Amino acid sequence: MFRHTKLLQFEAKPEKPDAVYARKLQELIGGAFGEMTVTMQYLFQGWNCRIEGKYKDLIMDTATEEIGHVEMLATMVARLLEGAPATVTAEAVKDPVMAATIGGMDVQQAIVGGGGALPADSNGYPWNGKYIVASGNLLADFQANAAAEAQGRLQTARLYNMTDDPGVKAMLQFNLARDTVHQKQWLAAIEELKADGLEGDIAPSALFDEENQDHNKTIWHLSDGPDGAKGTSWTTDAGIEYLMDPEPLGGPGTAPKPDPALYGTYAPLQDAKGTAKGKAKEVKNKLT
Repeated sequence: MFRHTKLLQFEAKPEKPDAVYARKLQELIGGAFGEMTVTMQYLFQGWNCRIEGKYKDLIMDTATEEIGHVEMLATMVARLLEGAPATVTAEAVKDPVMAATIGGMDVQQAIVGGGGALPADSNGYPWNGKYIVASGNLLADFQANAAAEAQGRLQTARLYNMTDDPGVKAMLQFNLARDTVHQKQWLAAIEELKADGLEGDIAPSALFDEENQDHNKTIWHLSDGPDGAKGTSWTTDAGIEYLMDPEPLGGPGTAPKPDPALYGTYAPLQDAKGTAKGKAKEVKNKLT
């Protein structure tokens, strides 16, 4: 059961309308790392959590807070759109330079949202449930949560530098702080999962004896430059070997003959020029 309190978690009052910035803020609502994503991510993680107690409570507390963050941002967007497009745009377009700037506002906010926020990103792309991670494995989920909060804080920080409005900046300062503590809490929760013996360093903590033992301790050097091997944290300290000249272990990635009814273009296998087999055939042909 959820209850709605008719007060914002933090104030969301801009000093003046700004239709273009309202569009930018849509990223923090419906972008891949926006508040809708972490809201639904945490809600489904909480609903799917098989352990009653501290972990589920932490997830659900944070999920419910994130609903409030969506409300704060939606309120801010609506207030930034006050007077747009009818008044603000009509006056602004008298100046050609400003007309081009105001042209950056999302007309969907007026046509579809009626001057309000949308469940979409800053390009108007609808929010997608595929953005969320709710696997049922708390280690994997908490790692994804820390990453989501990091990306969300990064985008909030960028948007913070895109406005001079003191009201908007005050709200974003609050959002930055909450993103900070949420990163800290998920990283700390990961360590507590380990301390409680529920998970290890790797998710899932199973099938280690079944995996290929020759390839669970190597990094393949596949990009120019030798510096990757200098990272002691992921080599010596982690017991991982850097293979500086790795060789492919499989044969050609040739697709099978297609179903004739699908009309895929097909020809019998031809020897590629430059391969050992191709060169041998070329020599043989010359001799004959």
